[in-house]
Amino acid sequence: MNPEFLPGNSLSLLETGDAYFPALEAAIDAASSEIQLECYIFEADATGRRIADALIRAVSRGVSVRMMIDGFGSQDLPEYFRRELDAAGVQLLIYRVRISPLTLRKQRLRRLHRKIAIIDARIAFVGGINIIDDRDGPGEQPPRFDHAVRIEGPLLVPICHAVRRLWTRVGRLSLRVRKRTTMFPAPVATACGEVRAAFLQRDNISHRRDIEQAYMSAIANATHEIIIANAYFFPGRRFRQALLAAAGRGVRVVLLMQGNVEYALLFYAARALYGKFLQAGIEIFEYHKSNLHAKVATVDGRWATVGSSNIDPFSLLLAREANIVVDDEKFADELRASLLDAIHTGSTRMEKEFWDHQPLLRRIAVWICYGISRLLIGAVGYAGWH
Repeated sequence: MNPEFLPGNSLSLLETGDAYFPALEAAIDAASSEIQLECYIFEADATGRRIADALIRAVSRGVSVRMMIDGFGSQDLPEYFRRELDAAGVQLLIYRVRISPLTLRKQRLRRLHRKIAIIDARIAFVGGINIIDDRDGPGEQPPRFDHAVRIEGPLLVPICHAVRRLWTRVGRLSLRVRKRTTMFPAPVATACGEVRAAFLQRDNISHRRDIEQAYMSAIANATHEIIIANAYFFPGRRFRQALLAAAGRGVRVVLLMQGNVEYALLFYAARALYGKFLQAGIEIFEYHKSNLHAKVATVDGRWATVGSSNIDPFSLLLAREANIVVDDEKFADELRASLLDAIHTGSTRMEKEFWDHQPLLRRIAVWICYGISRLLIGAVGYAGWH
């Protein structure tokens, strides 16, 4: 399925929570009729408190506020915090109540991983940033490297449709939302810029591979450069082959990967792919300045994507995800500059010679993690994952 690009949009790239949270709070404080928020993680920390207070202020002036969080990703949100939101009038839905992390039944691993906010059906934010402190690690450190996009224009139509459809469906299943009680304003789709962009989602019904196929098409058509920054990079065979084929025809392929261990299994499993990539001339950089949480890419200085989807089985096969794809030189150049700055100021290049001579114990750990990861993929029904 080819993305449906809509012209006439105005997009603003927001790098890290330092840019995103003030923009989101300002939009919430300016809302006059409706706010809808979806996220995977909502924490009761200083950032969560800040956004929650803004939502409560919006309700107090008559704005309808609806928020959906994931039952697993937001499992640590205290009950008192939820009761406070409910008492203030914030409509809160939980997408799939938390289940055991050891569960391997794939229907229970299908989480709400999208990060979307809609204000007055006029402004939307789509990206990879959760509602959580950007500097929640030990000591003083830079914010997580991540991105979101502020959107105005015709792209509001598919974004609003996707968010409202999921809200209505989950609300009916939870018996908390009735068909006639939820009134949605029409999206403000007036052209207000010059950017062509498409909204892509991944679900388990009619949009199973939309995001993956958009990546694959862009990679297949690349002529000189591909830059991908992805927090959890564990692609299937076809995706790997597409990158290798691009490098083989002379395209510069650059991968910006997580350099800090956050989830050890995926961290080491992804490194099993390094050898073949480096052999093919693909450049690999590991980001150490802070935690890498980005899920973005640029191709040939014109195609770009920003969103919530990692390139791993969880995002590409199980979770609900949302990305925007942009066909615009100025936007792509801005994102590219952000990635190159991260590469030059916060990353270490993986050299083939160093990788080929790493200690035996590290090699063994990498391949054990890779084997376990593949076994888990098979256990949830994707043993032949392409």
